[in-house]
Amino acid sequence: MTEFATYPHPTSDDYLLDLIAPLRDQDAGLNAETALAAFTRAAWTGVSEPGDRHAGAVIAALGPEAIFALTAGAEREVLERIEAAGLVEVVSDPSEWRAALDRWRPRHDLERAAQDCRNAAKLGLRLLIPGDADWPEQLGDLGDRAPHALWVRGKVAALGACAQSVALVGARACTDYGQRVTGDLAAGAVDRGFAIVSGGAYGVDAMAHRAALASAGATVAVCAGGVDRLYPSGNHELFMRLIERGAMISELPVGQAPQRWRFVQRNRLIAALSQVTVVVEAGQRSGALHTARDALEIGRGVGAVPGPVTSAASMGCHDLLRGGLAELITSPDELAQLWREHTAPAGWAGGEEITMPLFTLAARPSDHAVRVRDALGVRSWRGVDELAARAGLTASQVRAALTELDLAGEAVESAGRWRRS
Repeated sequence: MTEFATYPHPTSDDYLLDLIAPLRDQDAGLNAETALAAFTRAAWTGVSEPGDRHAGAVIAALGPEAIFALTAGAEREVLERIEAAGLVEVVSDPSEWRAALDRWRPRHDLERAAQDCRNAAKLGLRLLIPGDADWPEQLGDLGDRAPHALWVRGKVAALGACAQSVALVGARACTDYGQRVTGDLAAGAVDRGFAIVSGGAYGVDAMAHRAALASAGATVAVCAGGVDRLYPSGNHELFMRLIERGAMISELPVGQAPQRWRFVQRNRLIAALSQVTVVVEAGQRSGALHTARDALEIGRGVGAVPGPVTSAASMGCHDLLRGGLAELITSPDELAQLWREHTAPAGWAGGEEITMPLFTLAARPSDHAVRVRDALGVRSWRGVDELAARAGLTASQVRAALTELDLAGEAVESAGRWRRS
């Protein structure tokens, strides 16, 4: 507990204990200090976007209770502590810290964080934080980009099984070949004692989860929104089975929509939870290739399944293999061998970035433009401040993104307000 816990906040010890107790392991014991840590980390999940390394650095250096100082308007003191801790030069340019404070400000709301906890308790969710017995320690390899907490729907024990797991990822619109290979790999991996991690999407992800469940194995789906948002809806029956026998997890609180940029950040958790990531089928612009890149950046093993040379659905896999960035995987035995080769050590935090391009991308909008585009209404007009709060960006970043979208013909403006074109 840090001195930030002394800042004014409407949370007495009894209030916090009553609020947090339904979300925690009753056998582990709960006291005022652990309840405070859980609540402040839960609050951070609603303040910063997934993968926000500035928020991660603040929590690591100043403690999660720094959220109380921010909500009390003591940003100047927090910034001074950031500078004193040497984070300004280590993490980013000084101006980026101002931008970080600006993008967090619209989301400072302790009552909303408390309501998130109440809503999560109604759904029977568990809240895990670093230091818990069930916390996946391998997520620490993400460094400042590690999740602040995890909201878990289903069997928490499934996360423990991820200590020996493989991630199977690939195209949503996969071919019959991709479905068959995914099923074979997932079932074979379960037979060899591995848990299966994926993202719950259509195609390869869904097949990986189904095959694991059919083989009575442990499987975890990492969500891009709150775990109350069962997305995509076409997988609802699968998600119900996952909740009953596996787990669905997210670093976002309930009610949060699975926006496009959150899928990209979600991929790093899939990569970090597992010791090996295998791309079964992927086109040259597939999000599964981002998962492979995330895995490489933290020292995980990466495999790729070859496909027909005429298949666009396998071009991304072929690029990985051609570049020497992935091992060729054609059977569960080869998958198990790749896992054994990358389990000692499992990875490292803060490793060098992979500078070699994993695949060639056509011109595409910036990350900020993607986030603002998702925040724009189709019919409703929204101002810059509202868009900043929805996208988790600063007002200046939103304006720059709107300019980019305007030039691309994807946004229109009227009287200072914007919507999709």
